[in-house]
Order: sequence, then structure tokens, then C-alpha cells
Amino acid sequence: MGYSRPLASPGSLKKSLNAEDTELLIKFFVVYLCSSASSALKVFRPAAYTAKVDAEIIAVGSELLTPFRKDTNSLFLTRKLNELGVEVIFKTVVGDRLEHIKAAANQALSRAGLIILMGGLGPTEDDLTREGVAAALDLQLKRDNEILTELHKRFASRRIAMPENNARQADIIEGAIVLPNPRGTAPGQWISGSYDNQEKIILLLPGPPHELEPLFEQQCMDRLRQRVPQSFIATRLLKVAMMPESQLDARIAPIYTRQPLVETTILAGAGAIEIHLRSRADALETAQHRVDKLAGQIEDELDDFIFSTQGESLEQIVGYYLQMRGATIAVAESCTGGLVGERISSVGGSSRYFLGGAIVYSNELKTKFADVPAKLINEHGAVSREVAISLAQGIRKRCGAALGLAVTGIAGPSGGTAEKPVGLVYHAIASDESTEVVERRFPGDRERVRWWASQQALDMVRRKLM
Repeated sequence: MGYSRPLASPGSLKKSLNAEDTELLIKFFVVYLCSSASSALKVFRPAAYTAKVDAEIIAVGSELLTPFRKDTNSLFLTRKLNELGVEVIFKTVVGDRLEHIKAAANQALSRAGLIILMGGLGPTEDDLTREGVAAALDLQLKRDNEILTELHKRFASRRIAMPENNARQADIIEGAIVLPNPRGTAPGQWISGSYDNQEKIILLLPGPPHELEPLFEQQCMDRLRQRVPQSFIATRLLKVAMMPESQLDARIAPIYTRQPLVETTILAGAGAIEIHLRSRADALETAQHRVDKLAGQIEDELDDFIFSTQGESLEQIVGYYLQMRGATIAVAESCTGGLVGERISSVGGSSRYFLGGAIVYSNELKTKFADVPAKLINEHGAVSREVAISLAQGIRKRCGAALGLAVTGIAGPSGGTAEKPVGLVYHAIASDESTEVVERRFPGDRERVRWWASQQALDMVRRKLM
């Protein structure tokens, strides 16, 4: 029904309204109020998901935006959510500002079905998570008298008067389920329902890990298990040694791009590349079959460049091979300064195959501990193929090991020349049958060169025993 008559001015509105005007205005305000109420009450119809659920984790706290504090809670939450088949698609860190928390919550509501905010539930003026989420949902905060009473009891049991600002921790978002926190004063909150016609769950959790972890385990996991559709995530981790990332991707991209139901992530490190495979499905067998099939195809392509198919470290794999062959090993290290021996001995049970060795940083100790002739060092230099061979052979004989492993190089940042630049490293491995030597030039700073060198040395042992 249209309305074409001009509205009177505010001062004369009451006088100019007739019965028809009054009826039209009443209908207008009824419609307006109903639509406003629908817009404000966005939550509180119980969530009943019918499709796979994605999650976003929001860490609240200005200290997390400094170099002095790390967010570790999100790692725990991601692991627990993955157990439920829930993927974490975003992680956000936001400071203690009301407008920023509200904006982060609104953004998360637009793209995730499960939103977890952690931190900012304390008693101080900068603890604004409750207020920010309430503002994002257009909901009110209400003080819970039961929580307030429990807070007073908690302080009284310690014979301490409760500061007034602690009462803020009893402020609960309208319609939220309170999640008691036996290890702290800040309870969690669970809000679920329809938001813009999509089912959402919002969790507010305390920030301290010793409070968050038991609260989530005991009060959220079962609730989530009942709400989210059953889903499973299967993963595989392949590790590749001493191969450039670009070369690796050129070889396996034609394989993994044909498998859109498996998410493939390549992470490059010093001397090792990790290939993470991940798939989500309604049945664990389906997801596992997908990642195992792709892993097998990648293994066929990369062959012995892959040193681990179940996430083992290179030093673990070296230990497996040494035990399988009934072999022992000793090391002579110069530029790595004991790093190779440290990595080998970090594996439990390594005393069965690792005899020990020597850190031969000076030329004199290369001669004294590994029987490297001084004349050889004078002729070729401490960083040379010849000295590396002599170190491996000498330490093997000195220790009575089946294998002798040696590393000598220039880790930097000083000490390099045009002929022997920083990053030049010689690796040698000696056995009864032969002695092999590898020359490599590693990029990066001192720490990176040393790690690369230890990785190359261990990979030589692995390949020797394969």
C-alpha cells in the first residue's frame, strides 16, 4: 500500500494525523521494530551444522604483538580441533583495543563457522574481549550474580578482599553458556546460534595455557563433538634431504596438482624440505587413502632424496640404518663444532652405535686427535678435500668404528678467501672399503652454514648405509 501525502512538520504532526495516517504509522513502526529486533538478535538459535566446519582462532592481547610473548595456545587448539575434523583456516592476533577486537570478531564471523577468542577476559581495563564480541553481535553484557558470588568466595578463601574490577569477570554476553574455570577467575563463554542465516559457534576462553587447556578439554570438546558433523583429517609428512626447493617442486607439482582433495604444503629449511599432505573426508579411511596414494606417487618420483615418510628426523633415520647394519660411527668435526655429534647423540639408544669423536678446531688437534699429518695441512690447508679424508680415516681408526665421519669448512662470517670462500665445507666418510668426500658451498650466516654442513654429513651416512 502506498502513501503519497506529505508528512507534516514535527510540531504539527499530532494535529494533522487522521485515522488512516495513524493506522499506516502504526504498521510502519511495527515492521521497523520487528526488523530491528531480527537484526540485533543474531544469535541464540542452537547451532546444528550440516556441512564441514572451518574455524578461526583469535588471540587477544597487545603483548602478543611484541617480540616478547608468543601465542602457543593456537597450536594446542588447532591440534584439538583437527581431532574433530575441523580445519583452522585463519589465525588472528589483535591488540587490546575495543574497536579492533570487534572488527576481528566481525571478520571471523564472515568466514568461519567456529570462532575461538582467547585472552582478554581478565579484570583490568584493557581486558575487552567480552565487550568486543558483544558489540560485534549487537548483544548486551549482563552481570551474573552466581559468578560474582563465586568470585567473592574465591577471594575470601584466600583472606583477600576482592578488588572491584574483578566484578567485570562476571559480565556474560546475553544468551551465553558459562564455562567455569576452576584454575582461574575468568570463566569461559559459549555462544551458538544463527548469524546472517549461518550457524556459528563463538567461544571465549581465558588466555593462560594452564587455564585454557583443561577448560577446553573438559567443557568444549564434547560439546563440539555433538555439534559439528563427523569428519576426519588424515596427514602425511615426507622429508627430503639436500635438494633445492625449486627443483623439488618442478618434479612433484605435476603430481600433487592432480589431487585437489589433498592439500599439499612445501616447507623449505636448511638442508631439508618438508612435504605436508592433508585431506579431510567423512571417513578416516577415505582421507588416509588419499594422502597415502599421493605420498606413494611422490616417493616414486623423488626416490632416495626422501629420507623420512613418517616424520622422523635425519638423525633418527641414520640411527635406524646404523643399527640395522650393526655398524658404529665416530666423528671428527671442525667448523660444525660438535653439532654432528650432538645430533647423533640426541636420539635415545644412540650409545649402541655412536662411539664418540673429537672437536678438532685447531690444526694441532687435527693432528693430535685424528692423526692428520701436519705436512698435509700445510700443503692443502685445513679446509681441503685431503684433510677431510684424513680426518675421517684417522678418527675411524682412533675410535675403532666401522665408519669415520669428518667435517671441515669455513662457517664465517670471516676467514674466507677468493679460493676458499665462506660457506665452503668438505665432508668425508671412511669405511673399510673406501673413503668418500663431498665438497659443498652453503649460503647464509654462520649458524645456517653449520646446520647445512651437519645435514650434509648425516645424509652421507644415510646414503652410505642404504
